[in-house]
Amino acid sequence: MQKILLGFLGFAFIFALAIPSGFRAQTQSPAPHLPRGTATDVNNSEIEATVRKVAAVRVSDQAIRVVSISGEYNVGVSVVSRLKTSGKEAPSGIEHSQITEIYHVISGNGTLVTGGTLNDPKEVPSSNEVVTVLNGPSTEGSGIQNGVSRKIGPGDVVIIPPNTPHWFSEIPTDKIVYLVVRVAPHKILPAGYVAK
Repeated sequence: MQKILLGFLGFAFIFALAIPSGFRAQTQSPAPHLPRGTATDVNNSEIEATVRKVAAVRVSDQAIRVVSISGEYNVGVSVVSRLKTSGKEAPSGIEHSQITEIYHVISGNGTLVTGGTLNDPKEVPSSNEVVTVLNGPSTEGSGIQNGVSRKIGPGDVVIIPPNTPHWFSEIPTDKIVYLVVRVAPHKILPAGYVAK
């Protein structure tokens, strides 16, 4: 009986050593809670008002709010509206060096091209609102070569990482309107910005 008990204890000891540390960590005391932040609301009425405000502009990118998240990074919320275009009428392509953009289509349809390389790249001037409020350091081009095209419409979400060229090559409907969430880990967007 003593041999069986010692054998069982030896097996239990070896089994305990074999359990991955991630499983053992669950039995240790929990990590201290991180400080809590304050939630920021962007109401649908603000989004709709911004959409109405930019309805007749060919291409409009209107920041609604930029907030600091625990002083570690900034997040901006904007509404973009683009009127019907195709081919040579299509606005320039662009890429941003320090932010991630998340598009959520509200209305309309378009062909979004991402990746590849910008044609005729030119730095956006540092004093331009594209840099100071919306996207931080950016490069424009007349279009994109070797990118990936996809048709997007209401409800679709596209995540565009930093240094990824992007461009609407076609907007076949009257316009496309989408919400953009911009994540700025280097705090390049102006925290505290609120649209007027």
